[in-house]
Amino acid sequence: MRTPGRAFAPVIVFIPRSADGCKAGDFDGEWLPRQCPGCGQVAVVGHGRRRRQSHDELHSSIRVRRGFCNHCSHTVTVLPHWCVPGAVYNLPAREQALDRFAGGGTLEQSAPDCRDPDRIADTSTIRRWLLRRLESLRFFFSPTLLAWDWRAAARILIVERVPP
Repeated sequence: MRTPGRAFAPVIVFIPRSADGCKAGDFDGEWLPRQCPGCGQVAVVGHGRRRRQSHDELHSSIRVRRGFCNHCSHTVTVLPHWCVPGAVYNLPAREQALDRFAGGGTLEQSAPDCRDPDRIADTSTIRRWLLRRLESLRFFFSPTLLAWDWRAAARILIVERVPP
């Protein structure tokens, strides 16, 4: 039963790659976890399927499986490992755009190939993907000292004479 006052929070489950080598474009769309990732109880039952936009070279949309936890009332959505939650473009399309940009292309030339020929990623979308990728590296954004307390620095640092 849903607790009053709690906001609805869907749970998203990714399908891991199988050890027997599943194809990059294929996934088992009928798989549904029985144990709820939210509460840990074995109470998830099937709740149907829905179509989801999923743009890349191979897909324009896919069917995803949904489940419902009878214990905590969360909806469980099962996504393949190459889908980004809440996004229209898949991970391979994003990687293709970033690789093209890293290869020296402009933002307009970096748009990923899609199965639907009328679909093209906007330059602001590609710029956002690039900035998020740079932010995830954390190497470029190490903490730096931007302001000096000159009085404290004068007390701590000792001026030494350089020998001739």
